[in-house]
Amino acid sequence: MFFLCVFLQLAALERQIFDFLGFQWAPILGNFLQIIVVILGLFGTIQFRPRYIVVYAVWTALWVTWNVFIICFYLEVGGLSKETDLMTFNISMHRSWWREHGPGCIRRVVRPSAPGIVEDYSYVSVTGCIIDFQYLEVIHSAIQILLSLIGFVYACYVISIFMEEEDSFDFIGGLDSYSYRQPPQEHVELKPVKPVGK
Repeated sequence: MFFLCVFLQLAALERQIFDFLGFQWAPILGNFLQIIVVILGLFGTIQFRPRYIVVYAVWTALWVTWNVFIICFYLEVGGLSKETDLMTFNISMHRSWWREHGPGCIRRVVRPSAPGIVEDYSYVSVTGCIIDFQYLEVIHSAIQILLSLIGFVYACYVISIFMEEEDSFDFIGGLDSYSYRQPPQEHVELKPVKPVGK
């Protein structure tokens, strides 16, 4: 579980970096929560805290749902469109960083020549991409889903182990068969202890 949490953390950090580069605020928020909950699951595993691992397991189900939504968004399933500003909370017109910087992509900036158009505004033409950006985003989400499902299975396993250990733990003088059924001894024989060195 420890190594899986570390790998999940690295995958979430990698995704967070590229979402920051594309100014995609919804995925940034989701990745941030993923990072926090994975730290919580890691801490729960190391410190034997099953409640933290339960929180991690519940979050994993939500994280899988979020990644399924991202796959549907980029594949334009069910009326969703990757051209909308949904991932940026309609704050800006930014898109996936992979749109212009994918493997093999050649990016050309075309300045507008019409009068009255602000000089800073330009059209970006992207050609020659080996893999389209939406498929790279889908691959990222599919990897997150796969890791999360493995993490969910391990979290359930670790929770069951912790619960078994908790059930089998015997407190000192707690539920021993001899501690509460035998009457207490009224007299205890004490013997003097000889001092050492005399």
